[in-house]
Amino acid sequence: MTADGALRVLVVDDHPVVRFGLTGLLQRDFEVVAEAATGEDAVRYAAALKPDVVLMDLQLGAGIDGVEATRRVRALPDPPEVVVLTTYDSDADVVRAVEAGATGYLLKDSPPDELAEAVRRAALGQTVLSPDIAQRLLRTVRAPAPALSRREVEILDHLAGGLSNREIARALFISEATVKTHLVRIFDKLGVETRTAAVTTAVERRIIRLSRP
Repeated sequence: MTADGALRVLVVDDHPVVRFGLTGLLQRDFEVVAEAATGEDAVRYAAALKPDVVLMDLQLGAGIDGVEATRRVRALPDPPEVVVLTTYDSDADVVRAVEAGATGYLLKDSPPDELAEAVRRAALGQTVLSPDIAQRLLRTVRAPAPALSRREVEILDHLAGGLSNREIARALFISEATVKTHLVRIFDKLGVETRTAAVTTAVERRIIRLSRP
């Protein structure tokens, strides 16, 4: 916080136009201390400039993503609060961000006054969620995702090893069509849409462990 009481904000997004727009919007009420285009820059600026709040996008191009950047920022001494501001609203994205330490999660179509209020509330350590996101989390807590079967965990292990559907089928002595059916069920249970997201979510939930060389 500045001498005149203004909150200090770090804007993190890999799109220059988005950063420009957010900075112009936020400067009406806050001091934007810096803009970062990568997760690595976000962590470095957060450590050096000590903002009160970091607005963090999830997808940041090359390098670490917004979730990992959030985790590292929150691990800093006397860390700033982190509010995720993104277009991604899948259950897996929300859970990963919150588990990484994000105080809030807003979508980029949020009204400007909602964004400003989110920054103020986050600076106080209050949880800030878009209404749709809050409902998603509530449903997740009330109705946890179904457990994966032993076969589904085996397939996830092979996915983590980089095997194709055909290679998984050969390894497990099942048909490629059966592998695809299991993948559909795995994606549904984990709330993801891609193979990479399935592996990442499974590791974070400790369903599988990545082997180390």
